[in-house]
Amino acid sequence: MSERGALRARLDLLAREVAKFGAVGALGLVVNIVVSNLIWRTTEIPVVRAGLMGTIVAILFNYLGFRYWTYRDRDKTGRTRELMLFLLFSAVGAVIETGVLYLATYGFGWNSPVQSNVFKIVGIGIATLFRFWSYRTWVFRALPAKEAVLDAERFLEQRRPSDEVTPGPVAR
Repeated sequence: MSERGALRARLDLLAREVAKFGAVGALGLVVNIVVSNLIWRTTEIPVVRAGLMGTIVAILFNYLGFRYWTYRDRDKTGRTRELMLFLLFSAVGAVIETGVLYLATYGFGWNSPVQSNVFKIVGIGIATLFRFWSYRTWVFRALPAKEAVLDAERFLEQRRPSDEVTPGPVAR
């Protein structure tokens, strides 16, 4: 495989990873917002605490999506380690996310339902950047390079037209 072809394969794999991460994250966002809003509207639990509860439910949902869909081809040998790191980095993401909501609610007094949702989403957006980097770097580790190259080659072979070329009329 040429150097340019290898780069193209890596970019294709990264694009697929980002798309899958985004799809799981979008569903997690819906879970997070729905749970948070249900708690905000049906209980007397304070906004930030209810937002954190929504985040925790979404973290559990996202783990299943990431492990069994987005990163299903990644190393699966250390599940306990993987889960511990996932929870650690998710907790850091939750602090980032909840910190934005806390600052808006208690720092600036922006706590109407619309404002709470806006700052919840802003916090999720900032935390998502951290989570993407940490999950792909530390939690769902890539397979060793040799296996990754074989996976990339298999991926490209699936996208290639058949190697058999039937001669057609030659235009002159």
